[in-house]
Amino acid sequence: MATKRSIFEEVGSVVPPVAPQGGLIDGRGKGARRGIRIWLALIFLLVATMIVVGGLTRLTDSGLSITEWKPIMGAVPPLSDADWAAVFDKYKASPEFQLQNSQMSLAAFKSIFWWEWGHRELGRLIGLVWAVGFFGFLLARKIPVGWTGRLLGVGALGGVQGAIGWWMVSSGLSGAMVDVASYRLATHLGIAFVILGLIAWYVFLLGRSESELLVARRGAERKLVGLSTGLMHFAFLQVVLGALVAGIDAGRAFPTWPLMNGDFFPADAFYVPGRPVWAAFFENPGLVQFIHRMSGYLLFAFGVVAWLRGRKSAHSATRGAFHLVIVMLVAQVTLGIFTALTAAQPHVAITHQIGAVFLWVLILRARHLSAYPVAGSIREGTA
Repeated sequence: MATKRSIFEEVGSVVPPVAPQGGLIDGRGKGARRGIRIWLALIFLLVATMIVVGGLTRLTDSGLSITEWKPIMGAVPPLSDADWAAVFDKYKASPEFQLQNSQMSLAAFKSIFWWEWGHRELGRLIGLVWAVGFFGFLLARKIPVGWTGRLLGVGALGGVQGAIGWWMVSSGLSGAMVDVASYRLATHLGIAFVILGLIAWYVFLLGRSESELLVARRGAERKLVGLSTGLMHFAFLQVVLGALVAGIDAGRAFPTWPLMNGDFFPADAFYVPGRPVWAAFFENPGLVQFIHRMSGYLLFAFGVVAWLRGRKSAHSATRGAFHLVIVMLVAQVTLGIFTALTAAQPHVAITHQIGAVFLWVLILRARHLSAYPVAGSIREGTA
């Protein structure tokens, strides 16, 4: 029971100080934000690495070397000569070997096998890292309020991605196919960028407390959020179009710029033997590369518009984020041109794909800082 105080108590009497209380937002269920952020950053690096390895797997024509989907047992590679002979025999039954690689030796087969096996092994590692981290934080009750569904969603998307990967590979194991279906490859890469984008966004959010985010959101620059959202969607479309180009080796068909073998619009753009006109948008190298080029020009123009608006932001961090976007966009367009001029040489093409990852993340960062601006200080020169 509280002690009654006299109305005649002197003003100068010592009163025990009351300890300050944290805000309701940060004081309840804040969880291990820093630990989860580090864990997600690790998964982000692994997913980015897997995108690069996947690109190299495609560029080296290694994607069809493993003709079975064994999510668990497939982690063990061939360990004996008999094992290698059995795996090679299965590959020999595929259309790719019979129609394109019938002279391939076992030694040459091993080189493409290891690329595909490494790609799948990275997928298993990502799943393991996610499961250990998620269930570890869950059992320790360290997941912040409202974050369990988000983190579970990342794992679920990873599982879906594994199934899509096999759906993609299976398209090249029957009929007269010597490559995977381009639209399935585009779906596979698109989901990879969705996963990468979600993880990056969560890492950005976890870098600040809930109360800081709530305050920052009140100062959101709505026009910039809209522009950066549009730029994000446009960049994603360009990634998918790039996958369609890679899926049919369209990048090697027109090694000239700015024209395509002397023409602005390629000849026979809508012709695919034995296929309807609509199939040309997925299977005609000239039309697919033309669309990718035109989309790249439009993306660059849109990026310039977003940058011109972003550099006028009231917040230095936001201005800096849009400066990085325009620098990376210029670099990516340049890489795209060199990729075309070199007929998609592997080292140039994979650098172009890495550039897409950097551009994607920088656009997301600019969007995040537009929606949750960091207030600067005039005294410190960060306004």
